[in-house]
Amino acid sequence: MTVQGQLVRFALVGAVNTGTYYGMYLVLLNRLPYVAAHVIAFVLSMIGSFFLTSYFTYRTRPTWRKFLLFPLTNAANFTVTTTGVYLLVDVLHLGSRYAPLIAAAAAIPITFIVSRAIMLRPEPASARERGRGHGTAENPAARTENPAAGDGRASASVGQNL
Repeated sequence: MTVQGQLVRFALVGAVNTGTYYGMYLVLLNRLPYVAAHVIAFVLSMIGSFFLTSYFTYRTRPTWRKFLLFPLTNAANFTVTTTGVYLLVDVLHLGSRYAPLIAAAAAIPITFIVSRAIMLRPEPASARERGRGHGTAENPAARTENPAAGDGRASASVGQNL
């Protein structure tokens, strides 16, 4: 898939994620201050965004490693949007209902670059794979069970996926 295709898919996921975030933000805004509503809605929508980004944008398998690194892709996004919401509401006196939508637009390019780097980064080979040659990129057929080994070893990727 081309970078342009990924960018289009990223934008679609971003639109879904923004709608999900904004809906949760509005619901939470009825009971919480705007910053708390923003933080909670952001975290919940980020979890959904991970799976959409993995499966739809980059067509990669979600792994625990990527899941744990994925919040790094949103660290800059979180900083930009939170600072933007604060500036728009408290400094420029814009309504708290629309400020997150405006602030989110400024974070899009940063989030794409960082998410692409994390989601498309090759998974490191385990020590067992390197030492015995099972499941290497050079020998993908070796990812199957090895009956000759007599130990019932299964695919090297088992347990690495979510």
